[in-house]
Amino acid sequence: MRKTTPLVLAALLAGRLTPALAQNTPDENNENADAPFVQHIRPDRPGQTITAGVLRPGQFQLETGIQRFSPRAGVGVSSNVNTLRIGFWNSMELRITQPYLFGTPAAPGYSRGEVPIVRADSVGWAPLTVGTKLMLTPDRASRFQATLLFETVLPNTGQNGLRRTSWAPAGRLLLSQQLGRRAVLEGNFGFVQSGLKLADLINGEVGGQYIGSLALTAPIGDKAGYFLEGYGRGRATLTSGVTAGLYYRPWTGLRFDATLGRVLGGLNAGATTVGAGLAFRLGGN
Repeated sequence: MRKTTPLVLAALLAGRLTPALAQNTPDENNENADAPFVQHIRPDRPGQTITAGVLRPGQFQLETGIQRFSPRAGVGVSSNVNTLRIGFWNSMELRITQPYLFGTPAAPGYSRGEVPIVRADSVGWAPLTVGTKLMLTPDRASRFQATLLFETVLPNTGQNGLRRTSWAPAGRLLLSQQLGRRAVLEGNFGFVQSGLKLADLINGEVGGQYIGSLALTAPIGDKAGYFLEGYGRGRATLTSGVTAGLYYRPWTGLRFDATLGRVLGGLNAGATTVGAGLAFRLGGN
């Protein structure tokens, strides 16, 4: 009896522990789950490259920033881009993006593609873009992650001079490879359609663009880091450029950034961009 009592207790303890272990999520069982890269905020700004990271259910993340686009000749454009991301289910995220174009009513305030629009009301809120991220890899702590992004510009939204009359869908494959415990190499590959009206497509008036980018984000100490990116987009004519910047993260869920970019090829070759912004994350389980 004395020998069997410890065995019975051990069996009961194992029976209680087994269900608890079985309930662990894949990322809880991943040794990489405690890496700073996994725990720290991962914003989709400030460059062309959108991160493969998907928010956890119940998390909210606001990303906002100001950018100045200065061509070699002509009028520059200042804009504010705002994105709200909402964690929804285990492998899905909802996104709402709306830029704001600054300027005076008498000056061109927005450039759609490569052609500036000269309208008195082409300043203010740009069309609203909604989308979703779908995580393909098993958990958020994977060193390699793959995500699909689908989004579209909504017609008849935004200021009068910036409104669209048709949908403008886009899709991207988002890939990321963690380097060490803090750095990451990310790439985007996809296609964006300028409009989605059957008559326009038949007449060849609306075309799409292939988009691709590759970005490296790496740390400088525990709270700061840098960002390097190369990108290209186009179909008949290729627009290419580079972006570089610095970020500062005072705590896990807040990050500030500052960037400088230059257009290398295309109709706007030689143009520069300067930007600054922040990302803030709340909630989660």
